[in-house]
Amino acid sequence: MIYLVRHGETVWNTLGRYQGIKDSPLTSHGVRQANIVATLLKRDIAGSEQSLEFCVSPLGRTQQTVAILQSILPLHKNDDERLMEVSAGSWDGLTKFEIEHEFPGALCGSTAYDWYFKSPDGEKLDQVCNRARAWLATVRKPTIAVSHGLFGRILRGVYLDISIPEMLELEVPQDGFFILDNGCVRAVCG
Repeated sequence: MIYLVRHGETVWNTLGRYQGIKDSPLTSHGVRQANIVATLLKRDIAGSEQSLEFCVSPLGRTQQTVAILQSILPLHKNDDERLMEVSAGSWDGLTKFEIEHEFPGALCGSTAYDWYFKSPDGEKLDQVCNRARAWLATVRKPTIAVSHGLFGRILRGVYLDISIPEMLELEVPQDGFFILDNGCVRAVCG
């Protein structure tokens, strides 16, 4: 069983700025979201804390979210780079408008969901799917994983073995989490 958590809202989320592997801090709303998630998780895992793994992306926004979770759930975390957000290379930290201005024509033919993979020096979708598969293959016991929006979509899509378009359109709430268990995914939201 995997409890998949996305970090709380960040300043760059509110600005439409794609973070990739760059960072911005949680907003006050993001802090509230992380507290909601911690409360929901505490309810769902009550009594099984000692048997859980706690794997976390090493990026700042996930670490800030985890610090809030740990104030309610005293779990020892293990940082895992495989849970990091998808990097769009030189596009990390930019908005779609800035990308269109600085890289004219680069987003032609892209959808609202696949443009991340058009970057000339960013991660490619196959690479990210392989990273998700590699992480999933190492999960041996119930695990809380704290990750990111786009990577969380891909991780769930790989787990469910669904098509790329379906995968990229999955929801990415920041005030809840997903439970991946026995080939099914269930949302738990506040």
